[in-house]
Amino acid sequence: MNKIRVLMIDDNVQLIEAVKEYFKSSNSIEISSEAYDGVEGLEKIEKEEYDVILLDLIMPKKDGLYVLEQMKQKNIDRKIIVTTSYNATEVIREVSDYGVNYYMLKPFEFNDLEKRILDMCNKKKEGKNIDLHYNNIQISITKILHELGIPSHIKGYQYIRDGVGLVFDNPEMIGGITKELYPELASKFDTTVSRVERAIRHAIEVSWNRGDWDLMEEIFGNSVDIDKAKPTNSEFIVTIADKLRLDYHKVR
Repeated sequence: MNKIRVLMIDDNVQLIEAVKEYFKSSNSIEISSEAYDGVEGLEKIEKEEYDVILLDLIMPKKDGLYVLEQMKQKNIDRKIIVTTSYNATEVIREVSDYGVNYYMLKPFEFNDLEKRILDMCNKKKEGKNIDLHYNNIQISITKILHELGIPSHIKGYQYIRDGVGLVFDNPEMIGGITKELYPELASKFDTTVSRVERAIRHAIEVSWNRGDWDLMEEIFGNSVDIDKAKPTNSEFIVTIADKLRLDYHKVR
């Protein structure tokens, strides 16, 4: 089986090297080329075939939007994952208009990137913007967790992010955080229920020490007396999922 050929366009040299190192031993994906600005990236897109393009938005010379505009003008159709730390809603909307498949906020987990690449390339061609609902919800969850001050490198961050997504899509889980959600997360991440519970509790403690208090009040003020105590794991996950569900339906 031929490997999925990926072109990575990003001015962050360290990130490119780290991604290349991650996929070095992969049997299915290879970073076959890289570019460090939009001009160089577009030249490579025009000269050679790639299965997937990883595209940063903010770069020197020409940015990621320039690359997307030029690809649209030249009728170049490729699978594209935008990877950026810039998460303004209007930019996400503009990027989606160019037919981007996924929008991943930095910092991201390399295993998540791997899953997105495999998902795109293993699915039958169904047009662009596959799984747009899932993608938008993941962006919203990631944005809130960043604003709440939870570092993406701690384990509790992953567990909360996935937990919020599961509760968002399965409201019946609200009453079964301990009996249903924890075991599912433990199974997914090959760990124990008690470690999932402790890691989530630790992430909430970190958030309470470094997060945006105005946002805390906005999200948790109606469900928890935040002046007296931080929310429990269940309250934290369920409240964020409820907020996203309300916001999502308002947009729709």
